[in-house]
Amino acid sequence: MCEEKDICCGNDESCKNGVSRQAADGQNGESCSCEKECEASGEAATMEPSAEEKYAEAQDKYLRLVAEFDNYRKRTARERMELIHSASEDTIKGLLSVVDDFERAIQAAAASEDVAALREGVALILQKLMTYLEGKGLKPIETPVGATFDTDLHDAVTKLPAPDESQKNKVIDTVQKGYKLYDKVIRYAKVVVGE
Repeated sequence: MCEEKDICCGNDESCKNGVSRQAADGQNGESCSCEKECEASGEAATMEPSAEEKYAEAQDKYLRLVAEFDNYRKRTARERMELIHSASEDTIKGLLSVVDDFERAIQAAAASEDVAALREGVALILQKLMTYLEGKGLKPIETPVGATFDTDLHDAVTKLPAPDESQKNKVIDTVQKGYKLYDKVIRYAKVVVGE
């Protein structure tokens, strides 16, 4: 804290060892460093922003932060949509060769009467399609007859009386094959369950 102006603190050699700052002839002597500090702190006190200025600065920071977050939200939403579109574009490009194969199979079926060759061609196209989809993470859910009914993988379409006691709560028939995308079930296998 600053001392009174007419008495020196005595902490500076220019203060003449704590003696009053007035010289013997009544004129003020050289000011000590403690007075200069007091004057500097007084200037700093007058430079402190007012409450209105602090409020305006805080309001400005808040508005900038809100605008920055809104821009971030819009940018990430746009990037997410672009990612979805580009992912579906890659998938569709991969399926176009399978579509071409089916079109050629239809043209060949119209000109040929060899059913066995046509069946073999369609089986090859299906195999090509499944290989592509498995490369994208698709796996069929295997549900052989006699497998235990599992609600995490199967959807019971109907229940039929089991032919024998060992087939109770077992899969009797698969109506529609189920699929997983990586480890997530995207379509449950529709099965007939024995009771």
